Amino acid sequence: MTRRLLLVNGPNLNLLGTREPGIYGTATLADVERLTADAAADGGFEVRAVQSNHEGVLIDAIHAAREDCEGIVINPGGLTHTSVVLRDALTGVGLPFAEVHISDVYAREQFRHHSYLHDVAAVRVIGEGVDGYANAVRQLIALIP
Repeated sequence: MTRRLLLVNGPNLNLLGTREPGIYGTATLADVERLTADAAADGGFEVRAVQSNHEGVLIDAIHAAREDCEGIVINPGGLTHTSVVLRDALTGVGLPFAEVHISDVYAREQFRHHSYLHDVAAVRVIGEGVDGYANAVRQLIALIP
């Protein structure tokens, strides 16, 4: 049986590599997906990746993960601070998930300090750049029986 994680990247993360490189670095979304897949492979997992600027697409992908994934790694982007329905989708599927943020959201604008996911995430990795994705994968895999 294939062991799989779902990697979810939310709005504007398709712009990685060119969007505010002083904050987010120069790694692209393809780099993030490759880094995440490599970390997962080291733990015996493969990764299915989705990125969308549309909340409903992300929710549909999270719902579908119930069928063939054992955990979720998510960088919800700006939806972190606004989306109750994203939180409901993640708690509704019953899979452990890791919340990842490339930048240190607590060193940025006040509105970024609030996360609708912080108290339900099994793992939180904040401010480690794109390397945080690999860290999140390793921590999440350690929690999966």
